[in-house]
Amino acid sequence: MKNQSHIALNISSETDVLKSVVLGISDSMGKTPEIHQCYDPDSKYHVENKTYPKSKNISIELDSFLNILNKYNVEVLRPDNIHDLNQVFARDLGFVIKNRFIISNIITERSQEIPALNTIINLFSNDKVLKISKNSKIEGGDISIFKNHIFIGASKAEDFKKFKVARTNFEAVKNIQDLFPEMKVMGFELFKSDENKDDNTLHLDCCFQPVGNNLAIIAPSSFKNKSDIEYLENLFGKPNLFYLDDFEKNKMFSNVFSISSKVVVSDVRFIKLNNWLKQNSIFVEEINYSEISKMGGLFRCSTLPLKREK
Repeated sequence: MKNQSHIALNISSETDVLKSVVLGISDSMGKTPEIHQCYDPDSKYHVENKTYPKSKNISIELDSFLNILNKYNVEVLRPDNIHDLNQVFARDLGFVIKNRFIISNIITERSQEIPALNTIINLFSNDKVLKISKNSKIEGGDISIFKNHIFIGASKAEDFKKFKVARTNFEAVKNIQDLFPEMKVMGFELFKSDENKDDNTLHLDCCFQPVGNNLAIIAPSSFKNKSDIEYLENLFGKPNLFYLDDFEKNKMFSNVFSISSKVVVSDVRFIKLNNWLKQNSIFVEEINYSEISKMGGLFRCSTLPLKREK
């Protein structure tokens, strides 16, 4: 018998009013990974320097985020717990565009995380759940929607073969264009490094993020092609962009999360950005997410929005 959906999927913007979201968990992450078990340079750096976060501190930060989501009456779903597995970064496992949920094709090291979403996926209409094509590699952190655009952080074949941190390929960009022909789909090449966290941009949301109604945060040094930066500058208008310097980019200032066009969840450390948001009539919910950031992600990475409304 076909599942009766009780979640009507709808994501057409990064900043419409959030109604339903998946938030990652840290219930049983297991012990600190060995260096060879790390698949991003931030985690490697903190393992090497013995500053990798403890699960209890990650839980405190996730609970702070959960409290804010509850404050705004957002329906919060959580993945099923899988023992000894890092399940904080729910964003990459799948993504919603319009009324369709697309299951990601992620790196092998993270493939165990996807079955933990099955209970949630079963809440959707079967005909709204799609798997990305076999040759397409993609993670949800590389997807951003703005008006009639779908922006995708992507790597060409040579970088994809070379770097573990290259997570989305241009086959996926074409696949998304085929699925949503009415949208303008653009692939942005980002700089990658498996070893140096400051030379790496793991996903598009680590260097670019729309906020408000017509604003965005951008780190120009993450983009390989100047023409991509110029496109975004023309689309948003330079006065509507908050430009990140390299320090701010490396701290992932762009990885905030919009509850609506008027409310953004940001890190208490991001003083300059938070002041800019406030100056643009956006209320900022400030919490500490410094421990989670040591694993290479922040607020957007730990969320998978399912439904937003105008």
